[in-house]
Amino acid sequence: MDFRTQGAKLQSLLDLRSPPVALAFRSVPPPNVHRISEPAPAGCGYWKLAADGQVFFTEASDHYNCPIGAHTHGVDLPAEAARELESLVATMVQVEYITTEDLPKIPRRTAAFGVAVYAPLTAAPVDPDVVLVRGNPKQMMLVAEAAQAAGIGREMAAKLRPTCAIVPEAAEAGQASLSLGCIGNRVYTGLGDDELYCAIPASQIAAVVRKLETIITANRELEIFHHQRKSGS
Repeated sequence: MDFRTQGAKLQSLLDLRSPPVALAFRSVPPPNVHRISEPAPAGCGYWKLAADGQVFFTEASDHYNCPIGAHTHGVDLPAEAARELESLVATMVQVEYITTEDLPKIPRRTAAFGVAVYAPLTAAPVDPDVVLVRGNPKQMMLVAEAAQAAGIGREMAAKLRPTCAIVPEAAEAGQASLSLGCIGNRVYTGLGDDELYCAIPASQIAAVVRKLETIITANRELEIFHHQRKSGS
């Protein structure tokens, strides 16, 4: 599949401000791709770097700063980071952000973590596993309708915290996953108050783009119809 073409189409069709991001999980780093120069404070921070045009990979230790993100991505934490995760969860429970029953329900990659490769979809150096799309509610409405039409949106109720849980859902469940974002993601990625995410299984991105072309045309025609109906003409 020509992911670069699909990325260009996706960005053009939706008029996205932020380009779609490709995320690939591999056992070893791909050739001619450099490792991130320093760990980000949160795993979702790598999404922003990729959207800004960077192409790089991360190793497990590059995710230790973000115990929740490491958990969702299937990174096995060393003892110190595991204690930090326990402390973080305890704080979240204390302030009633989550309950103790929530953590086991958070989606997590089951495959062993080797490296994660990040890039704009139009510059993906390897075939991705997940495509992350960031946009406003109308743009995400169109993506969700296209995903449903493509047969990968049967359970697209918007997910809450943590945002990074949409990655394992798309990668392993093979379903598009919508997220309203979480406060951590909004801080680390600069996600706007008017933005949210959709994660799409990369193997289905061409089908989603094809359906998106039809969905956008249909919505334009229906918009005219509804405006006419509203005005009584």
